[in-house]
Amino acid sequence: MSQLETAMAMLMQTFDTYAGKDGKKESMSKTEVKTMLEKELPALLKAAKNQAEVDKLLKGLDFNGDSEVDFSEFVVMVAALTCAAHGRCSK
Repeated sequence: MSQLETAMAMLMQTFDTYAGKDGKKESMSKTEVKTMLEKELPALLKAAKNQAEVDKLLKGLDFNGDSEVDFSEFVVMVAALTCAAHGRCSK
């Protein structure tokens, strides 16, 4: 596989690893997202000044307001964080 294909497969695998532990395989609950962030992006949580910032991030991921993060919302989050880390996205 190419590097991009590998990255895409890793995104799918990461989502599938954390989604469904609370019941629904097609989405992550707030608890599942927090667990994923703690294990996969620990520096992000360390950079947060308080729990309210983390909660704000989690709420911001839930574009459709169903209190869960589906795969599309997860991919948008990863893309936004990648842009922020790389400094290439406009505001």
